[in-house]
Amino acid sequence: MFTIGAHLSINKGFENIGLESLSIDANTFQFFPRSPRGGNAKPLDPEDVNALEKLMNETTMDVILAHAPYIINLASKSEKTRANAFAIFEDDLKRLDQLPNNMYNFHPGSHVKQGADKGIELIIESLNKLLREDQKTTVLLETMAGKGTEIGRNFEELRAILDGVELQDKIGVCLDTCHVYDGGYDIVNDLDGVIDDFDSIIGLDNLMAIHINDSKFGLNSHKDRHETIGNGKIGLNAITEIINHEKLRDLPFYLETPNDVEGYKNEIALLRGLYNE
Repeated sequence: MFTIGAHLSINKGFENIGLESLSIDANTFQFFPRSPRGGNAKPLDPEDVNALEKLMNETTMDVILAHAPYIINLASKSEKTRANAFAIFEDDLKRLDQLPNNMYNFHPGSHVKQGADKGIELIIESLNKLLREDQKTTVLLETMAGKGTEIGRNFEELRAILDGVELQDKIGVCLDTCHVYDGGYDIVNDLDGVIDDFDSIIGLDNLMAIHINDSKFGLNSHKDRHETIGNGKIGLNAITEIINHEKLRDLPFYLETPNDVEGYKNEIALLRGLYNE
């Protein structure tokens, strides 16, 4: 089964975002559990959560993906910034455990000129306090484009974080096609080689989701600017290969392209037409 969805707003509630997803022929979705700029999150409505669970049980709706606020930086040299990131992360995990079948994706953070090794050390320290044996939600590290002092610019940095995490069954990786291409991994001309590198360094058993995006600026640009499917530097041929690759095709795919709901509907129709059932 091809699992594909888009990033949608939960302002109208989880049941409605599930119904909206189904209306555009999606069978999953990504969402922000609070504002992408941080701030307080609204309490979850138990009836709404139960309605979402019922919808997921009665349809093909698969694992859903929460995206952490962009403001989170567990690698910051500022204790105040790290403490704020920790508090948001901790609260999100507690709230997400009330939802059915979900994962929590986050940008590893920026070391802010401390050096990647120090940033990675700080991320590991926080994750080992945040992750709990009883949590249901799997946390995903996202591959990054490498702008500024971002951590996660290469597979080795993500491997270093994974190696330091004590609860290995609570963490995995989300691969963003725009980010890895912008970061220097040539998924257009050498997709097999990139997948082999990922497998040898991180392990494909740790890959749990894919952000399927085109790239506005392209290979080695380190710009992190997403483009609509087929209209960027990655292009439709390479994206077709990605969604059909034997080592990737069974993963859930999430669109983060610059689109409205109608645009996502068109992209999902396009990708479903290109997917080899």
